[in-house]
Amino acid sequence: MRHKEFWIALGVGALAGGVAALLLAPQTGAVTRKKLRRGVEDLGESLEDAADYLKDQAEKLGKEAQKLIEVSRDRFDDVVDSATGVMKSANKAAKAVTKLV
Repeated sequence: MRHKEFWIALGVGALAGGVAALLLAPQTGAVTRKKLRRGVEDLGESLEDAADYLKDQAEKLGKEAQKLIEVSRDRFDDVVDSATGVMKSANKAAKAVTKLV
């Protein structure tokens, strides 16, 4: 079964289960509605907490990524400087060799 079909089947099954639970609930409608309302409020709070946590984690990861980029840039600059020094030395050596020949 493909992912899309799975999620559709899961949604339909959850909806059917929810309707059956409401119809067969042992308490009155008012009590059931009160429990549902409380559950939705709790879910909303949990989602807000999860969103805050994810936002904090994204900020931390962004800062860490920025630090890694800066360190990598510094290392790259060091390598370029070293390579430039080696090239200058090689050019001097080549000129010295050509003078000897």
